[in-house]
Amino acid sequence: MTKKKKLRHSEYYDLQGCFDKLYTKSKQSDVFTNLMDIISSEENIRLAYRNIKRNSGSHTGGIDRLNIKDIEKISADKLVEIIQRKFRYYKPKPVKRVEIPKPNGKTRPLGIPTIVDRLVQQCILQVLEPICEAKFHERSNGFRPNRSAEHALAQCYKMIQQQNLYFVVDVDIKGFFDNVNHSKLMRQMWALGIRDKQLICIIKEMLKAPIIMPDGSTQYPTKGTPQGGILSPLLANIVLNELDWWISSQWENMPTHNEYKLSFASNGTANKGNAYSALRKSRLKEMYIVRYADDFKIFCRKRSDADKVFIAVKQWLKDRLSLEISEEKSKVVNLKRYYSEFLGFKLKAVRKGGKFIVRSHMSDKAVKRETEKLKEQIKAIEHCKNAADGVEQILRYNSMVIGIHNYYQYATFVNIDCKSIQFRLNAVLHNRLKWRLEKHGTIRRKYIAQRYGASQTVRFINGEALCPIGYVQTKNPMYKKKKICKYTTEGREEIHRNLKFDETVMTVLHVLARAYLPNRSVEYMDNRVSLYAAQCGKCAVTGKVLWIDEIHCHHKKPLSQGGTDKYKNLIIVHIDVHKLIHATKPQIIQAYLDKIKPDKSQLDKINELRMLAGNTAI
Repeated sequence: MTKKKKLRHSEYYDLQGCFDKLYTKSKQSDVFTNLMDIISSEENIRLAYRNIKRNSGSHTGGIDRLNIKDIEKISADKLVEIIQRKFRYYKPKPVKRVEIPKPNGKTRPLGIPTIVDRLVQQCILQVLEPICEAKFHERSNGFRPNRSAEHALAQCYKMIQQQNLYFVVDVDIKGFFDNVNHSKLMRQMWALGIRDKQLICIIKEMLKAPIIMPDGSTQYPTKGTPQGGILSPLLANIVLNELDWWISSQWENMPTHNEYKLSFASNGTANKGNAYSALRKSRLKEMYIVRYADDFKIFCRKRSDADKVFIAVKQWLKDRLSLEISEEKSKVVNLKRYYSEFLGFKLKAVRKGGKFIVRSHMSDKAVKRETEKLKEQIKAIEHCKNAADGVEQILRYNSMVIGIHNYYQYATFVNIDCKSIQFRLNAVLHNRLKWRLEKHGTIRRKYIAQRYGASQTVRFINGEALCPIGYVQTKNPMYKKKKICKYTTEGREEIHRNLKFDETVMTVLHVLARAYLPNRSVEYMDNRVSLYAAQCGKCAVTGKVLWIDEIHCHHKKPLSQGGTDKYKNLIIVHIDVHKLIHATKPQIIQAYLDKIKPDKSQLDKINELRMLAGNTAI
């Protein structure tokens, strides 16, 4: 849903065409020397605000303690001015370091830039992403649009079940995000065609931003990208993109001396079966990489090949990227004999009939972690002080269960794993909630009823259903469709329907996105665009399509009475309707009634808005 929303946002601010051109040019190996004009444009800055304003992380303050609530009060033109000035003389403020607990008892360092620096990073990300997407490897799955852990698992399943590759090289990079070489990263960006020197200098400054440690001391990093920065995942993919293509060059993309016929599937995808047959006549080592962020596996056909690949990759990472691997966590695994862990799953090849198939479970760590989280949430339900708090905690428990099912449903034995979690939770549920648990009731939430209504293990607390963790069915992970691409017209049709407004509405929408209203907050200006699009350019009362000089954005609850610029407090109406809502003199009310001529339904809507604004009904 978030990915679709971001596509909508680009269309609102008329930037999708610009991003498409960057993607196409990058595919054609063009170089980009003047990206800052796009990055610092008013439309891109407003789009950046829109894309991060609903992120949960935007409510976390940096070293200056400011968050998105402080930004949304600023006028739109003032925000654009602040960010543009920041780009001209970029010097990031220090990054706040916090320690996030890990399941193994250790902590993960997280760097939190200030909200202004996060907006700067979002502006850069929006422009760099299409350029980099054109150059990234097909089996790189982490932190990319329209890709997920499901796609990485589907690729692993294919390697094992269809390509019969049972030896896997597991490599764990030691402190990857903390050890990225800055100079090497800049050279890699240059090689991708990102050659705007001002932009490269800004990213250098960003990487060297001082870090304020929890004890108050200051560190000045010489390597690494701070986890928590908006731009860090993209930079991490740029670093490891070279590894993806190096592995591919050793087998998949190696030219052959033997001629072969290249065939194509019905969807236009090249079938490399004949190429691989020709390659197998050589002494090359067969290998394929599947990567999700810094977690990757290399599949091989022979144990001897896997052993050599392990040594080669270890040396390549050290020599080319200045990265060390964790010796205790990195190894070669025979999938016919042992499990290999990946993204919270554990995979193994088991015989079924005359072939080997994948057997997969939740990893032992994942089972333990999810069990502990659900136990803590049951305790939170037990200690609720009132009914409203109880409902909130039950809904949170249900969202956790649904999240576990949605993520781990691609394990072939997820039902066994979830039943083991259910068994461990039964005692906790009985001991802490036994007097409140009921076996019978009505599931009031539609989604829960559809998904868990057939289960006999649903329990109820004060009329609210508890989702049963043990009720889950496995699902086959699917490959990403080849056509899907955020930066082509055909690819977007596979993701969502493009805005189908007529030319008038689209013209007005883009004018609104660029409009300047003094003393209006950026939150108001952004929500006005959203409302116009949501209402298909029509007045909420009369249903008439509005031209730019007819649009008025009305506060349901006036600012003078404590109203806000939030989306739910705004509505788009015709200028005459707006004046009628606020009119108090009988002669003015009658004049606008004669002009608008509302029917009963329209008059009811007007009266509802008048009463919310503190006026009497007509």
